Amino acid sequence: MDTKNIIAAISLSAAVIILYGLFFAPEPRPIDQKKIIEDKNKIVQDSEAPSLEQNEEVLKISREEAIKEGKRIDFENDNIKGTISLVGGVIDDLTFKKYTGTLNGDDKIVLLHPKKINQGYYIETGWATNNEIELPDSKSLWTIQGNNKLNSNNPVTILWTNNQGIIFEKKISIDKQYLFTIDQKIINNSEKTYNFYPYGQIIRNVAPEVTNFYILHEGLLGVFDEQLVEKDYDDIEEKKYSISANSGWLGITDKYWIASLIPEKNKSFRADFDYKNKFRASFIETNAIEIKAKENKSNQIRVVVAAKEVEVIDNYANSLNVNKFDLAIDWGWFYFIVKPLFFVIDYFFKITGNFGIAIILITLCIRIAFFPLANYSFRSMAKMKVLQPEMIRLKELYKGDKMKLQQEMMSLYKKEKVNPASGCLPILIQIPFFFAIYKMLFVTIEMRHQPFFGWIHDLSERDPTSIFNLFGLIPWDPPGFLIIGAWPILMGITMYVQQKLNPTPPDPVQAKIFMFFPLFLTVILAPFPSGLVIYWTVNNILTMAQQIVIMKKTTVKTV
Repeated sequence: MDTKNIIAAISLSAAVIILYGLFFAPEPRPIDQKKIIEDKNKIVQDSEAPSLEQNEEVLKISREEAIKEGKRIDFENDNIKGTISLVGGVIDDLTFKKYTGTLNGDDKIVLLHPKKINQGYYIETGWATNNEIELPDSKSLWTIQGNNKLNSNNPVTILWTNNQGIIFEKKISIDKQYLFTIDQKIINNSEKTYNFYPYGQIIRNVAPEVTNFYILHEGLLGVFDEQLVEKDYDDIEEKKYSISANSGWLGITDKYWIASLIPEKNKSFRADFDYKNKFRASFIETNAIEIKAKENKSNQIRVVVAAKEVEVIDNYANSLNVNKFDLAIDWGWFYFIVKPLFFVIDYFFKITGNFGIAIILITLCIRIAFFPLANYSFRSMAKMKVLQPEMIRLKELYKGDKMKLQQEMMSLYKKEKVNPASGCLPILIQIPFFFAIYKMLFVTIEMRHQPFFGWIHDLSERDPTSIFNLFGLIPWDPPGFLIIGAWPILMGITMYVQQKLNPTPPDPVQAKIFMFFPLFLTVILAPFPSGLVIYWTVNNILTMAQQIVIMKKTTVKTV
């Protein structure tokens, strides 16, 4: 079979799949009966732990009005600031101090919101019980004991007492980054023994606008006994997910931000992802804590509400000894390539101070690493190009005898020690690294709002220029599908020149398809992050340089 046909078929198929996936494909809803059975087996049907209810109403009031409604505790550290509502004792107001919604803007990213507004997004911890006893709920008013300002040096303590004389206490601490530690205690001043179940839940009133792209998960997630579970918002709207575990963590993730709960270590729990007019990720311990008369007991829950900075997330995974907490960042199936590549590019960034230069340096490293393999491939391709006149002569000579033609072609390949399939190697080498760098640019917050040179102010976004307004010379803003910038065009030109260095397909139709392909990929890749396009362009230039040197040194006996 003609190798060029194979390459053309694979290339065009891949391009069609990419185009379809980007612009036309609906959200897949495959029905996997085997998976349904497995999921059912994971659902905890019988548990003594009580269920957690959602009854809080949503009001059409502004965020500012909701925050002013009740008493609050202010908190602030180096990275975040906000307030904790004493009504319910919930963390429902949090702003990232170092991140803005727009490049060079003043619009700080606000993640958590009061529960009564439409965008409500908040974190609640507490105790549940099967006993007939009054417990603090979402409407209970807690009182502050002592210090009323929470920071990394000063924890705060809040109290609530029921009619039986049982005191519920929460001591809330915060570190210098994104970690809240909630030590909750029950002081049983009654004459009876009660059982309690610690719980935590993250509630989001409405699903945010998500990326809806297959390489990134946004929604509910958790790791339960080594198993990563990812559920989209629409998955949970259709069906509740429950699982029992002895260790793990859970939360709700956005592209760059996460709110997560870490249950106390060595305590089994039931985790639920559900939707009842609100999305909820919750856990409740499955073994009751028995508190006898005149006795008190405690439980600790850790809350991480973070910008998903790699170093920070990894440090929490290690310092808190939380297994696979680093999967809060969606490294994907190629974790073993994507994450190491990030550390390399981050190292280059710390040296150069520019992520664009770091991308170029990592491209150079990849080319050096695969230099011998690429040399072998280019040597074969160069020989194939020199042999092209002889191949055309053979096709004309044996055009009526395909078997004889194949025999003569194989004899020619063997004589000149040419492997026609070796031309695929550069493409096969580039694909996993192309995807890994794309994934890294797409999911890591470190690339967000990072400039290169000239008109590239954010490597995680597309090239903002367009050939259709002569790169800004014409005062007209073209629609999105016409924004084909200077870097994508440069990439397309390098692909075209590189193609000219390769053997020309003898079939005229195939030759036209190959000639069209650089233009097609230019249009397809124009909306991709500019950092990725820069990587691809520089990689093409280095490939061409290597290929030209090899071609000049390559000769064959047949003429």
